[in-house]
Amino acid sequence: MNDREVEQLLEAEAKRQQDVVNLIASENYASEDVLKALGSTLTNKYAEGYPGARYYGGNVHIDAIENLAQQRALELFNLSPAEWSVNVQALSGTPANMAVYSALLPHDGGSIMALSLDQGGHLSHGHAVSMTGKLWKQIPYTLDPETEIINHDIVRDIALKEKPNMIVAGYTAYSRIVDWDAFRAIADECDALLHVDASHIAGLIAGGVYPSPFAYADTVVMTTHKTLRGPRGALIFSRKQLSDKINKAVFPGLQGGPHMNTIAGIAVALHEAMQPEFQAHARQVIDNAKALATALEEKGWRIVSGGTDTHLFLVDTFIRGIGGQAASDALEKEGIIVNKNAIPFDTRSPMDPSGIRIGTPAETTRGKNEEDMRAIAERIDSILKVLEHDN
Repeated sequence: MNDREVEQLLEAEAKRQQDVVNLIASENYASEDVLKALGSTLTNKYAEGYPGARYYGGNVHIDAIENLAQQRALELFNLSPAEWSVNVQALSGTPANMAVYSALLPHDGGSIMALSLDQGGHLSHGHAVSMTGKLWKQIPYTLDPETEIINHDIVRDIALKEKPNMIVAGYTAYSRIVDWDAFRAIADECDALLHVDASHIAGLIAGGVYPSPFAYADTVVMTTHKTLRGPRGALIFSRKQLSDKINKAVFPGLQGGPHMNTIAGIAVALHEAMQPEFQAHARQVIDNAKALATALEEKGWRIVSGGTDTHLFLVDTFIRGIGGQAASDALEKEGIIVNKNAIPFDTRSPMDPSGIRIGTPAETTRGKNEEDMRAIAERIDSILKVLEHDN
């Protein structure tokens, strides 16, 4: 690279990634093949529009790549092309959610019912600081205060009272299995659409270790860079009768030309997820999360909801007098990367909440197993105990 300044920064970041224990739940390590697609000559091509209907010439190979990505996405999740469509052009999860709302919700008073941000929901599910919350009303629901698990009676009571246009199931910091059937029943009872944000659990669903939402949802959004181990992009699946609206919301509604290098990387990642070894990997991701959560719990750390069924979990650090920011900073100084995170019914500031979020996708990709997780728990415990004693 002729630009030595950028090259040095790239080398430094590569070394940082190599040297740390990465427990960020929303990060992973893409394969060399995915990175090759991202850095390919597809970056040079403008492809505004959709396959067979572009606004520029020279897209014969571009169309084939986008069609391949769509075909593989449907195949990976065992979806019939007669019943489902998939848009592969969304740039990431938030724009993908925005496209779904823009396509399917009234623009003058529509409402989104979703888990509150402090309970494990996401900004793009109608939170007030997000554009999704400025354009549509969020009707929040919470977890059960006793169990810190979704209570469908609570959800149903709110839904029947508020009559939302759409119910969102799918979370950024919820560690338990979601009962898709129960959400479908609630949505039907209040005549709402059911939108699933599977961004965090996409790879677990693909690997067959987490229940699929497709039999129950009207739309499903997922990012491709978390448990799916692809580039930073997103997929929007929709029932066939909704697909035209979804496609028009993505382009020309919210975006111009797609990032075809990313779409090629998505196609590669989808192919990798179809291989038999990916199922074993997905199982190991969950086994590692369970092992790490259990080991920390045995050392006296409170795990929100009592454990995990997925790739992530929350640790209540403030119960032992340690803020989430201090915990995250102390761990990073020792080469363990997590993120500060609110816990359910948190009364502290989002900038210094009461907990941390821990995930195992990245370290599982690097080959770690349950024994490694127990060793990591020892390190986390010893680092945080220093803070506890200082307090």
